[in-house]
Amino acid sequence: MHVTNLFTAAAAALLVELIPMVPAAAQSDALGGRVSSAAENAMEGVLVSAKRADSNMTVTVVSDAQGRYRFPASRLEPGRYTITVRAVGYDLARRAMAEIAQSGAADVDLTLIPTRDIASQLTNAEWLHSMPGTAQQKRPLLSCVGCHTLERVVRSKYDAQGFLQTIQRMSGYANQSTPLHPQRRLTGRDTDVVGEERTKIQRRQAEYFSSINLSGHSTWEYDLKTFSRPSARATRVIITEWNLPRPTIEPHDVVVDSKGKAWFSNFGEQTVGQFDPKTGTLTEIPVPELKKGSPIGALSIRLDRDENLWLGLMYQAAVAKVDSGTGRLQTWSVPPEWNRRNTQINMTSPMNIGVDGKIWAQNNGFAGVHRVDLATGQWETWEPFKASPQGHNIYDVISDSRNNAWFTDIGREHVGRIDAKTGEISLYATPTKSSGPRRGHMDAQDRLWFGQYRGNRIGMLDTRTLKFQEWQVPTPWAGPYDVAVDKNGEAWTGSMLNDRVARLNPKTGEFVEYLLPRPTNIRRVFVETAPDKPVVFWVGSNHGASIIRLEPLD
Repeated sequence: MHVTNLFTAAAAALLVELIPMVPAAAQSDALGGRVSSAAENAMEGVLVSAKRADSNMTVTVVSDAQGRYRFPASRLEPGRYTITVRAVGYDLARRAMAEIAQSGAADVDLTLIPTRDIASQLTNAEWLHSMPGTAQQKRPLLSCVGCHTLERVVRSKYDAQGFLQTIQRMSGYANQSTPLHPQRRLTGRDTDVVGEERTKIQRRQAEYFSSINLSGHSTWEYDLKTFSRPSARATRVIITEWNLPRPTIEPHDVVVDSKGKAWFSNFGEQTVGQFDPKTGTLTEIPVPELKKGSPIGALSIRLDRDENLWLGLMYQAAVAKVDSGTGRLQTWSVPPEWNRRNTQINMTSPMNIGVDGKIWAQNNGFAGVHRVDLATGQWETWEPFKASPQGHNIYDVISDSRNNAWFTDIGREHVGRIDAKTGEISLYATPTKSSGPRRGHMDAQDRLWFGQYRGNRIGMLDTRTLKFQEWQVPTPWAGPYDVAVDKNGEAWTGSMLNDRVARLNPKTGEFVEYLLPRPTNIRRVFVETAPDKPVVFWVGSNHGASIIRLEPLD
């Protein structure tokens, strides 16, 4: 194992450079102040972040309706800090630094001015909201954000022919590619459209993309639209972000065990990470490269009831288990008849292994579902869409309390079931067509909660009554990726598009959307649900090489 010491303990409090420190209004705070601008006076919903010079940890709070922000004394230690803000349309009037002593508190006001480059502040969702065109024309861009931002697309100067060549080249990259670490897949999926039909689709995409970028123009020929800043309950939050030691680490999934250790799958490298937020220690467990020449990296990581970690090793065509006590790693490779050039084992479902000693996995290469007998190593395979594969794409597989498998068809709108005893397959369509069910979570009542990536909704299927419910996320183009349910029955989701974490009260339909302090490519979401502890939300920044903890204050 490789161990890296990331940082010393927590961050904190501040003072704007060249502005004298004055007593804080509340002595329980390490730092407080008021955020304002000439245009708005007091500004609500401004994210204020503090990062100590010798630390890899950043703490963020949000200004309230009076423009006040407060860092609790328990979150900040003495030291010198850099202060940054996030408020679309604005920048700090001048560089802000801060220093806090062993005792006392600082009261520091921040002045914001209009930004000179609002385009650099737009999220992927805001670009989609701004650009002209139909939802159907924009939909292919939902696939682009898995590897890079849409700012790269709209700032480019490719004409239609240049974009066609780019699209054809990039369609050969594996899912876990980033600009820092591109990886080519060996071949396409069995479910992909091919031939002349594929070329026609790509040509239409290229023509549209070249109409929204800077091809032949010095600026965009459409208004840049921004979303509102957080307000009310969305300002009552503390966000902590830890930078990981290499920019190529992609923490795709983050889960937290009962000891408070955060485990993550590395989407682009052959390691599993264990991070201790209390000590700042990162332990990396190497994962063997089982299929030389195929792209590396793991997608899903899930805890079983004994808190062992289970992973889908993607193009390495295997399921892996990490013993959380010893760190020992064990793998089960796909048998040769299913171990094709496009085999892609992304997901596992280990929660109900105790029922029959078997674990479920899916195969993204040909829209298949596998079941592995862990005692014998025998694999079984189902192909729900074998008769009509094009357009279908099995994304996640989640077991219920009887270890039946439920799977999501992101290509269309289906949620499917495989009966653990009979092997019978059943399909159920969401009320919203072309909703794109993505990843999900089975709660204690055998209700399947899942993100509808193209439907912009949180979905829930009661697997006992077979009834669906859907809740539309307020912000356009949120693209819910995954859903987790907390101990209070509230559902949480995140987005690769708008840097927001959405919290749903299913009883009232009320959403709270928390904005994160910097661009964050959210994938798997995780919520601590211990009955004697507050609700805490965790996620990895898949493109930002960081782990994020979000603590709601209500």
